[in-house]
Amino acid sequence: MDKIIVLDFGSQTTQLIGRRIRDMGVYSEVIPGDTPLTDEILNSNGKGPDKVRGIILSGSPESVYTKEGAVPDQKIYTLGLPLLGICYGLQRMNYDQSGKVEPLSKREYGRIGVKINSKNSITNIITNSDVKNSNTVNSDLVARFLAGFAPSFTAWMSHGDTLTTLADGFREYGISDTGYPAVVIHDTKPWFGLQFHPEVTHCEGGDEILKAFVFGVCGATAGWTMEQYVEEVRASLAKRVGNNPVLLLISGGVDSTVAGALLLKTLKSDQVHLMYMDTGLMRKDETKTVKTTLEKLGARHLHIIYCEEEFLGALKGLEEPEAKRRAIGDLFITIQEREVARLGLPDSYFLAQGTLYTDLIESGKGVGKKAHLIKSHHNVGSPLVDAKRKLGRIIEPLDKLYKDEVRRLGRIIGVDEEVVCRHPFPGPGLAVRILGEVTKEKCDILRDADALYIEELKRRGFYDEIWQAFAVLLPIRSVGVAGDVRKYGWVLALRAITSADGMTADVYPFPTKDLLEISTLITNTVKDIGRVTYDISSKPPATIEWE
Repeated sequence: MDKIIVLDFGSQTTQLIGRRIRDMGVYSEVIPGDTPLTDEILNSNGKGPDKVRGIILSGSPESVYTKEGAVPDQKIYTLGLPLLGICYGLQRMNYDQSGKVEPLSKREYGRIGVKINSKNSITNIITNSDVKNSNTVNSDLVARFLAGFAPSFTAWMSHGDTLTTLADGFREYGISDTGYPAVVIHDTKPWFGLQFHPEVTHCEGGDEILKAFVFGVCGATAGWTMEQYVEEVRASLAKRVGNNPVLLLISGGVDSTVAGALLLKTLKSDQVHLMYMDTGLMRKDETKTVKTTLEKLGARHLHIIYCEEEFLGALKGLEEPEAKRRAIGDLFITIQEREVARLGLPDSYFLAQGTLYTDLIESGKGVGKKAHLIKSHHNVGSPLVDAKRKLGRIIEPLDKLYKDEVRRLGRIIGVDEEVVCRHPFPGPGLAVRILGEVTKEKCDILRDADALYIEELKRRGFYDEIWQAFAVLLPIRSVGVAGDVRKYGWVLALRAITSADGMTADVYPFPTKDLLEISTLITNTVKDIGRVTYDISSKPPATIEWE
């Protein structure tokens, strides 16, 4: 089976590159950017099950000219394999070949136009004497690569450095509207570079560009499917777990439910213990819904822990988002250990979690060591979880997947469509949707308002068009009039975004009429809400959740 290797230098979208390639039916593997490129990794002897057809160098939050910038095994430049450098990856290739990379006076960020140079267009490169005379074969590869580009398009940029001097052999084929190199290709070697991110959905024609490299340049053949991935994960789970019990902390959301279904489909049902904590921070009627769903999936050991008072007590007086997340994460593990002791499970039990790759990325725990912390996740960043991880007793069967891939996996293993299509819900629950201190009163208000909002989205046919929708309770009261009486009510913010993977997101364009009607319904029904606003921030620069 053909394979593309992605070197991870710490970009928030590195795994997205691999995921896009998997969507094309080609197996991809993400490894730390400074990994020694051994024969075992490359299968260069041709006897392994996977044959590496090309290598992609990812982006990074660092600069190539600093000590923090990771350096790939220099063997990469002698393998003869096609290389594609993306953002930092391009800068790395140019810098390693003695070109210059320097900081920009103004960072290139977001949507920026790119034009392919007319003198190096597809129709001209074969007749371009400089290219043809230096390497006819490479000119053919250049043509195949550029076949994936429109003459001009809008790309997605995210960098503070640029190429100021191209290394010997590199040629500029595309330029940004701000005047900097955007597409760079080597004359004689199969090395290609992009100063933008084709892997994000906001880049026009990004998939076509990646396909041009994977199929046109690398000559890879599609031979990988999600069904195959499921079988590999199940085989790995069964081998690692053996006959030991597994405990999954389950929230009822898509991720943990699919993780639970995968365990139940792979292991003996008596091995699988599902622990659900009613933290008091859940959606309306969540406990009842979770119980019904898991029993339908065949769960025999479902342990429901009612611990609302403990969580509200731990959150009392806390207002800072990271402090709330840490408190919740530590208490999750504390209660879990206490309740596990009551269950009498042996020390050999494994702790399973529905962690996605996006959770690991945002927590600075991607494949490599160069990712930056965006926010803590209760099942990733807690010191207690880290301790469990070091003991090798944590199972995260979804940690290489994005949300939409988890949905596909869920469908394959038989999870109900209503559950698979459910919008994401954060692990810390309503605690990060109540800005400031969390109280039971605020939770009850937000629960009612959020349930009404979601119900209206489903009734009006918007729910399935939206990636994620929810309500946020703001820490302010606003003056209003109710029945000719002046009163103060809480301010509620509505959030609804569209996305393919959760790494980038756009605001859902509600028809004004529907948005006004939903706002009126909320203020008329939930008596403590006095004002409703709509969040129109995209990601980036904002995150999807408010905290």
